[in-house]
Amino acid sequence: MSAFQKLVLASGSPRRIELLQQAGIEPDRIFPADVDETPERAEHPRSLAKRLSRAKAEKAFGVLKDDAEFGGTFVLAADTVVAVGRRILPKAEMTEDASNCLKLLSGRAHRVYSGVCLITPAGKVRQRLVETRVRFKRFSQEDIESYLASGEWRGKAGAYAVQGLAGSFVVKMVGSYTNVVGLPLYETVGLLAADGFNVHFNWLAGRRA
Repeated sequence: MSAFQKLVLASGSPRRIELLQQAGIEPDRIFPADVDETPERAEHPRSLAKRLSRAKAEKAFGVLKDDAEFGGTFVLAADTVVAVGRRILPKAEMTEDASNCLKLLSGRAHRVYSGVCLITPAGKVRQRLVETRVRFKRFSQEDIESYLASGEWRGKAGAYAVQGLAGSFVVKMVGSYTNVVGLPLYETVGLLAADGFNVHFNWLAGRRA
């Protein structure tokens, strides 16, 4: 970015990095913020996405505030939650968890919530919450077994990645596609632009990532 504006992405997610690059925004530093993602008792999925995105942004901002190079920069964080009703689906790491998620999502609608949090150089906190409704087809046993064998589900909220093979499961989607991938671009770019970050810097310089 420009010499006077730097952006720290408080996430190591390749999907979020790629989405920012798609919008012509190249983070100056990737700083994954490790926070406890356990939902609080009876916590709504919407509240969880907002709380975790803010916690990640605040942790990164706090750690970097005295850094000579990255103190006082824009810090961006996000968290994505997949839910059926109020039931929050895990970021599946084990085959059994992924199988249970896919069986629950089969033939029904679910919601994807992303909390996006931006902390400005002045320390102001800006947040947005984005919701997308998604309906999947009814899965055959072969669908489930084959998708589990692909490994694409590993570490993904709800045990699927819509930008991959699971895109063929989608019957209907209402709302932001990039939200389901992991970072709602319209809202994210809007947050940055509203607080003076030059989102068009690489566009004008002809250096799109």
